[in-house]
Amino acid sequence: HTLQAPHGSSTKYWWLLAAGPLLFLLAFVSLSIAFTLAGTPEPDVPAKVSSLVPHCLVFVLTCLGVAALRLPVEARRAWTLPSRKNMAGDLVIGTLCGVSLAALYFAWLEPALVYLQRSLGDFVPPGAVAPALSSHMALFFTANVLLAPLVEETVYRGIAIPALSARLGLPTGVLLSSVAFGLLHWAGGLWYILLTGIVAGGCFAALYVARGGILAPFTAHLVLNVVEFAHAYYSRLDA
Repeated sequence: HTLQAPHGSSTKYWWLLAAGPLLFLLAFVSLSIAFTLAGTPEPDVPAKVSSLVPHCLVFVLTCLGVAALRLPVEARRAWTLPSRKNMAGDLVIGTLCGVSLAALYFAWLEPALVYLQRSLGDFVPPGAVAPALSSHMALFFTANVLLAPLVEETVYRGIAIPALSARLGLPTGVLLSSVAFGLLHWAGGLWYILLTGIVAGGCFAALYVARGGILAPFTAHLVLNVVEFAHAYYSRLDA
């Protein structure tokens, strides 16, 4: 079912892919203007906005979820689950991939991200991603565990890959969906966009195509984000 051609204009799918980055931009610009009008000194505005990244993430993911619900046919098709036998395989493979991605991130990718930010530069400070996201643990849990796997997999794998692949071919569909998924994370900086788009987005897209549905990438995404949240939570306790 993954490559069934959606009916109607493709404009709505392009808007759906653009919605996440545009909503983040709208939120950050609005907050910057609000803090400035409230009399916050200009050098302090970026830090004030960064402290509200978890709030912005909940806002953006909620809006994306509502947008996906406005495509009910595509959303239902995305969540057409496999047979019980294949479902067990999806859950096992997704869990193993999620754990592997988490181990890879903490062992290699996070240090590499900070190194690239320090040595080559970025538009966010080195190492600022994790502290900003974990500054409000309840919101971080809501965004990262409850909303992100469900909303992002529905939009970027379950809806985007079939829609784009039916019109442009599977390789292009996978590539564009991964690029859009990376751009959703632009608040983390240039290197974070590349990290999420290539590594996480590529892995989730490969799972979607290989398993023929959304359950495996959703499981991998959920497991990865649960491990990230647990790591952030226990790091705060040890601090």
